[in-house]
Amino acid sequence: MSYRIERVNELLHQEVSKILPREVEFKDCIVTVTNVKTVPSLLSCDVLITVIPEKKEKDALAEIRASLYEIQKIINKRLNIKKVPRLFFKIDEGAKNLYKIDKISSYGKKRPKNNFQEN
Repeated sequence: MSYRIERVNELLHQEVSKILPREVEFKDCIVTVTNVKTVPSLLSCDVLITVIPEKKEKDALAEIRASLYEIQKIINKRLNIKKVPRLFFKIDEGAKNLYKIDKISSYGKKRPKNNFQEN
């Protein structure tokens, strides 16, 4: 990945993370931007998000897509670059899988014993 693409990814990540809570009203969930992946031509980028709780993912994506025009407009104004990528929001499946693996791997571990003895 080129240095320019890395910088654009970082910049988009910062800006979208700031804009999303202000522009979109999420109901009963927490949404975080986990990653941004821009194509080398700078025409588009995938903004990967995680939603807690998982059952609200579809609702959160619907809210974001309803406000996508406003979000894109703000990004276009804030970024001082020649080509501003078009934003596409997606659920970060990697983060979900990592959480599931962590949950499974900690399932078999014993819990630490309580050092306090009852009398």
